[in-house]
Amino acid sequence: MPKCIVIEPHLILQELEDRYRESQNKIESVHYQTIWLLATGKTTAEVSAITGYGVPWIYELVRSYNLYGPKILGDLRRNNKGTARLLNNQQLQLLQQTLQLPPEDGGLWNGPKVANWMSKLLNRKVYPQRGWEYLQKLGYVVPSSKSHSCHPSKSYTNL
Repeated sequence: MPKCIVIEPHLILQELEDRYRESQNKIESVHYQTIWLLATGKTTAEVSAITGYGVPWIYELVRSYNLYGPKILGDLRRNNKGTARLLNNQQLQLLQQTLQLPPEDGGLWNGPKVANWMSKLLNRKVYPQRGWEYLQKLGYVVPSSKSHSCHPSKSYTNL
């Protein structure tokens, strides 16, 4: 026999149903549907069959809803601001100027070389992929190997 689930009365049944039916966000809609169905007396197995979510996830959703109320329902990732940029505008300009010069070890600028330069500037490890991302962000491209005119002084071209 399934455990009895208690839904805290943060919202009345009609409000839960209205929010479920009116929600434009799919995740939020399913969250409200889950809480609404449980509040109407359906079992977790029935709700799982209707929504397609597993029973453990339903228990977790109910636990969160009971603790925090309706503000916890929906896709909370939309509130993520992301991390701060690795380089500020001044550092980005310095990188732009540095890319006009040949790298210390010669050759062409590439992701690992830019990441190494950024590591020295920031006094922390910067992964090569981030160097490549900043090269792309600044509009630099690797000259094509099919290019007819290759000149060693032009390591990258700015678009």
